Amino acid sequence: MSRAPVQHQARKTVTDKLRIALAQLNPKVGDIAGNLALARKALADAVAADADILMLSELFLTGYFPDDLLFKPQFVADAIEAAKTLAVETGGTETVLVLPTIWHDKTGLHNAVLVAEKGEIIALRFKRELPNTDVFYEARYFASGPLPLPVAIKGVPVGIPICEDIWHASVCEHLAMRGAEIMLCPNGSPYWTAKQHLRKDLVRARVAEDGVPLIYLNQVGGQDELVFDGASFAMEPGDRLVLQGKSFAADFIVSDWVRTDAGWACKEGRVEPLTSVEEAPWRASVLGLRDYVHKNGFSHVVLGLSGGIDSAVVAALAVDALGADKVHCIMLPYRYTSEASLRDAKACAEALGVRYDVVAIRDPVDRALAELAPIFGSRPLDTTEENIQSRMRGTILMAVSNKLGSMLLTTGNKSEMGVGYATIYGDMNGGYNPLKDMFKMQVYALADWRNKHMPGNCLGPTGEVVPRAIIDKAPSAELRPDQTDQDSLPPYPVLDDILTCIVEEEMSLRDVVARGHDAALVKRIERLINIAEYKRRQSAPGPKLTPKAFGLGRKYPITNGYKDLTIG
Repeated sequence: MSRAPVQHQARKTVTDKLRIALAQLNPKVGDIAGNLALARKALADAVAADADILMLSELFLTGYFPDDLLFKPQFVADAIEAAKTLAVETGGTETVLVLPTIWHDKTGLHNAVLVAEKGEIIALRFKRELPNTDVFYEARYFASGPLPLPVAIKGVPVGIPICEDIWHASVCEHLAMRGAEIMLCPNGSPYWTAKQHLRKDLVRARVAEDGVPLIYLNQVGGQDELVFDGASFAMEPGDRLVLQGKSFAADFIVSDWVRTDAGWACKEGRVEPLTSVEEAPWRASVLGLRDYVHKNGFSHVVLGLSGGIDSAVVAALAVDALGADKVHCIMLPYRYTSEASLRDAKACAEALGVRYDVVAIRDPVDRALAELAPIFGSRPLDTTEENIQSRMRGTILMAVSNKLGSMLLTTGNKSEMGVGYATIYGDMNGGYNPLKDMFKMQVYALADWRNKHMPGNCLGPTGEVVPRAIIDKAPSAELRPDQTDQDSLPPYPVLDDILTCIVEEEMSLRDVVARGHDAALVKRIERLINIAEYKRRQSAPGPKLTPKAFGLGRKYPITNGYKDLTIG
């Protein structure tokens, strides 16, 4: 590829060495003052490290993504003023600041990057490609920028594509053809399964096409349903990974680069191991829960511990996220609660070291049923009575949450939420659901994995945290005598596969049946999915682990007349 020569600013000396600092940090959406404090600390660290360049992640001062806060003129003004303030603070230093920010000009509001040196803004670049997907709708807020030109930093022409820009070959190609010798890419890229490898494949393609190194900085932390996993990295031509930051943790990454006959090369860079695909969902769930609790002003949580797999895994995640002293588990038995469940719940609480209380619900449930008897009359028992049990548990847990100031965690998994096997205003009560995007079989797999491993950056104990008896027993809501989930649902491996086909893959019913599933069962599951949309719309947020998470990743109408007629 032929490149046009770049005219460097006359007052600058072209350097053959660059020390680049990446601030992989955890901003909070809307907290301009707090994010500015984080940025100031990063700038001080970069100056102390003799860094030539400090780069922060996408829209750092506003947090990513601020959604309709961007419609508030005062918010926009405050964010731009904070960016100008930080730019001035580069005065008296030798560090050039690459600060992603919002910026307003005559063409509209932009997702931008401000480059500041010696107290002055020396360049502005605007994001060209605005994502318009299930997670981010940037075209709702921002005007698209022109194809960007390189920025001269220490005399070196540097391309600064912003996040989505590198998903489109034209932006990086344009920068390279106009002389960019290295690319700095700030990102706000959320985690989902295998996302880390997808990013690498993308960057590998850009580097191979354009022949220049690309440094990819990602933010870290939980923001509502999104989890940003960090794992910033850099690649050189020749498919060389030369830099990699920590996964699911804040990091400050300094690397040294030198100009060679073949272009810029990383002389010294730290490569952290990437979190494994087995560990990543646990780490993502822990980080999402921790940040949701802390960023919303809570310090501790409460949950119902039933003796089943879902609540046991939520308790273990909560302890790993917050510490055992911040987790309160309550068993709420009724006449159908088995001795095994009482024993297993207590064993789980003891293994985790949490506070554990037992609050029986027999008297309030029976009293409610007695009061309702004149209205119910001689009608036979059905799920109505079962739901009263669940709703009584939800009421008691909410009372504890209100009185003690604990955030209530709910414990339903994606399989149950998919087919509506959850009681609205009962076991769905809660502020956050760590299992919202995990199918039942994944919950089992993660419980088994956690019993054998101690994940990084977690606060819980080593060893078995989910008793084996809980993993081995048949799942049951215990809302009637001898009940198991398989009384009304297919085995979870079968259910999860059907849900994966319909929800994750958007397959036709004909194609689902072709995988070997019974046609009548497939039609029944599809109907259950459709009629449960109103419940899911009212469910607590939880970490998005897949592209098709209920809520952010899969948005279906509640009132929906569509029928798949590919099978009879």
